Amino acid sequence: MEQFSLHPAILSFPDFGSFVRHHVLTPEDLIFTNEYLYRPFIEAHAPQCPVCFQERYGAGEPTDLMVEAILADVDMAKYRRIIAVGGGTVLDVAKLLALKPFRCVDELFDAPALEKAAGLVLIPTTCGTGSEVTNASVVNRTRLGTKQGLLREALYADEAVLIPQFLQTLPYKVFATSSIDALVHAVESYLNPVNNPFIQMFAVSAIEDILRAYRDIAQNGPERRFAHSEALLRASCCAGAAFSNNSCAAVHALSYALGGKYHVPHGESNYQFFLPVLRAYRRKAPGGRLAELEGILARALDCAGENVYDELEAVLSAVLPNVPMRAYGAVEQDVADFADSTMANQQRLLGGSYVPLDRQDVFDIYQSRL
Repeated sequence: MEQFSLHPAILSFPDFGSFVRHHVLTPEDLIFTNEYLYRPFIEAHAPQCPVCFQERYGAGEPTDLMVEAILADVDMAKYRRIIAVGGGTVLDVAKLLALKPFRCVDELFDAPALEKAAGLVLIPTTCGTGSEVTNASVVNRTRLGTKQGLLREALYADEAVLIPQFLQTLPYKVFATSSIDALVHAVESYLNPVNNPFIQMFAVSAIEDILRAYRDIAQNGPERRFAHSEALLRASCCAGAAFSNNSCAAVHALSYALGGKYHVPHGESNYQFFLPVLRAYRRKAPGGRLAELEGILARALDCAGENVYDELEAVLSAVLPNVPMRAYGAVEQDVADFADSTMANQQRLLGGSYVPLDRQDVFDIYQSRL
């Protein structure tokens, strides 16, 4: 019985120039990135490569319309490999661009199998999504009005490349929301009913690295994050490897309705529901693996187990203050609408929850965050 699978080769380089010296890039390699990354970090090292800037096709997180606009504009058949350098949007879109031609994103979700047409190298520039090692691409399906994750074997990269240099210019809020996303990935994977010691090992490593950095930042200020760049990139990658072997769960399930309607960044949307979901789990089913997780968190935070969620909330608030859903424009009617949307569209993720959550549980969590 298969216990754990890690598909991309994982490489690490101190900077993009070192990566280029290790790889042979040609005009048949398409660099897919953002212009603000390309000019200072990439251009001088790979002037021979064609480049496509993601932001020219839409701002924010991936949408079906963004992907389809790129495909209409760029002849992907010309390229043998895609080198994607960026955050979650760039990496998730690149996975779809590397597939054999398709007409619209909707058909990918209905296809029984997908095939890759180009090689794929993913280089994350945030410490959150873990997308570089997963077979998931999360897309806002505008025609359905919600985000959904597409999971297929063909979405795995050939190489995941970790370059700490890119975190040195990451804006603080992007660092905070992306690393919170990685923490959620690790915790949800650890609690998933589909589990084994290999998954737990990767998840615990990520949790410990992230909370070590958070405690340093809480005590000594935001600039301390730079001392943890390599560890945070590794933590994001480990969390991605963990949840790619089971799945994320209720936190992600609840986040998609808020993020889809009000365009809340993914990590920030997850942050809304992280602690409320953990507290709901404790009310419904204390003990078991949840108690094991609480012990891991308590040791990482150096606090008593009974106070672990309060201490976790305090550390997270020191890294990034949380705000209610109203701050993004949410209104009372959204609570019921979000609950209905989550129950209708996110059963795959809800199935990964530590204990089942019904509509009333989901409604109550949304209500608590309004």
